[in-house]
Amino acid sequence: MRKSNSKERRDVECQHSHVKSKGGYIVCEDCGLILNEEAIFNDTRYPTEIYKDSQIEYEKEIQRKNYRAIQDPKIKEKFERIKTLNTWYRDPRTVFMEQKKTLELLKNYFPGLKIDSTKFQEIKKRYQRYYRKHKKTYQNMVIIFLAIVWMEIKDTTNIRLEHFIKACNELGHKINKRMLSKAMTRIRKTEQNESTERLKKMKKQAFKIKDTLEHEIKSEIKILFQQNLNNVPYKEVKHVVDDEQEFERLKMEMSLAVDRILNLIPYDSLKNLNYKAFTAGLLYYAGKIFKKGKTNLFTQHQVQKATNFSSTTIRKKYHFLVRILGEPEKFMR
Repeated sequence: MRKSNSKERRDVECQHSHVKSKGGYIVCEDCGLILNEEAIFNDTRYPTEIYKDSQIEYEKEIQRKNYRAIQDPKIKEKFERIKTLNTWYRDPRTVFMEQKKTLELLKNYFPGLKIDSTKFQEIKKRYQRYYRKHKKTYQNMVIIFLAIVWMEIKDTTNIRLEHFIKACNELGHKINKRMLSKAMTRIRKTEQNESTERLKKMKKQAFKIKDTLEHEIKSEIKILFQQNLNNVPYKEVKHVVDDEQEFERLKMEMSLAVDRILNLIPYDSLKNLNYKAFTAGLLYYAGKIFKKGKTNLFTQHQVQKATNFSSTTIRKKYHFLVRILGEPEKFMR
């Protein structure tokens, strides 16, 4: 009884001053108690260091397995092929060395093959365009490159396709007619889609330019019209308009009517016009819309004085507007 009491007293009095890591557990060497909950507080080492030994062994085992696998000729061949593809799949904007080496080897294989700097740049551009389009989808860029080379040289050389494929195989690139044909089809399809997209973008830009030009032309015509309208003094129209306030009101209505008129005139009818001469005819046309009874608001002589254009030019532009919009008497105010 005394012995058991003394043992319990010794366990209670143990300060756990000698602690050791065993199998991932923190164990007191004095009393043998597992101090799992106090590991973080009592151990000064970082917790992951407990598993450091096992991690090193794990990495060594992976290295040993990789080394044994590479000794197998089939696996080694696949490994070398993946390394080659990784080299070819790098960004061709900055790396084009492997492709250039292949071209040099092909030129050595075929003494009559001439690839000058212009042809080289064309091959590089086509390769880069295809790469940018398909860089998210992993493809065999070696075959794509060889297909582009063949597409560039086939019409300017007497090398047969069979000899080209044989040379590529001897250089270490395993290709055949079917693979080359499929690659050329993909390249042509990609370039055709790019040209279609380019045409669509050009059309969109043309429409934007057209809308911008139309807006600028019509804005200039509005400004010129307002200037010409202000050049007509009230005293020249007082026989038609009762007072000056009425004349100012008619000017505002005339400006609004010109906005509606210009919206009805297409851009193709305005793009090659003399805008100042057209504005003179427009002023005469607007004067006929706002005539009182049978009397026009502006005569040709008054428009001639306000715009400095001859009556012949004013009549030509007036009839031009009549052909597009119809008679001014039928135009709704």
